[in-house]
Amino acid sequence: MFKVVVTGASGFVGQAVVKLLSAKPGMKVSAFSRQTKAVKAAIEFVQVGDFATSDFSHGLAGVDCVIHAAARVHVMSDSAANPILEYRSVNVHGTLSLARQAAAAGVKRFIFLSSIKVNGEQTQPGHPYTADSVPMPRDAYGISKHEAEQALLALAAETGMQVVIIRPVLVYGPGVKANFRSMMSWLAKGMPLPLGAIDNKRSLVALENLVDLIVTCIDHPAAANQTFLVSDDEDVSTSELLRRMARALGKPARLLPVPAWLLTVAATALGKRDVAQRLCGSLQVDISKTKALLNWVPVISLDTALQQTANDFLEQQD
Repeated sequence: MFKVVVTGASGFVGQAVVKLLSAKPGMKVSAFSRQTKAVKAAIEFVQVGDFATSDFSHGLAGVDCVIHAAARVHVMSDSAANPILEYRSVNVHGTLSLARQAAAAGVKRFIFLSSIKVNGEQTQPGHPYTADSVPMPRDAYGISKHEAEQALLALAAETGMQVVIIRPVLVYGPGVKANFRSMMSWLAKGMPLPLGAIDNKRSLVALENLVDLIVTCIDHPAAANQTFLVSDDEDVSTSELLRRMARALGKPARLLPVPAWLLTVAATALGKRDVAQRLCGSLQVDISKTKALLNWVPVISLDTALQQTANDFLEQQD
């Protein structure tokens, strides 16, 4: 019996990992989470508090692999007095505390769900980030994830526990929330959007593709102590994404061809320059290393994943 612990098991990614692993024969899954929401009763559940101070030893005995998906995630309007300290408390100190206890318990492999924000915020079209690009995190969230990665690699060298780092781009799929869901709401309502002339390139990753890669890394010998980027391996402009999402929703895409520079000027004047950057700027990743080293390819296409996401959204509206 191969035993896996999944942290953040009630979250968007964690739930999907638990669901897939629970269906695999010979796999015993334990969920570490602050809440029982959406965590199947058929698996072991360990309710945890602060990752930086909790004792996990009772839940790590006999575990082969830890998949650490719990984190303080990127917050658009952070109200914390000192955001970097809040991020470090969970994403650095909490991660390292769990990892040290895992190593002490004899866990063989620790998979860390990081973020493309470790690489940076923006690329030039045709010049994607690679797994070996020099990290250039810009915000507190990205900095904390980078610091956690460095601490984990040092721990691996010290203890011999294998570490795998995965940096996903924007994750979407059935049940997605936040900006991606808002985008679907706008399109479903037929709202005109000034985004018809955006000639950028963005990498996305379907939840199913991300989870498949995570599961691949559980026991793949070539994954040990490596960093991987992950995407659907098909980049699209914001305009094209909106058109394809609208088609999946069965709605017309009412996109107005407003120049990107004008959108940026207007957004900057409103104090929303970062929003314009995400809508108009490019962020591409090259997953050649992931595919070659792991003999892995995305299991679902962008259009199929968009259709599944749209179907789930429409079902929730009924």
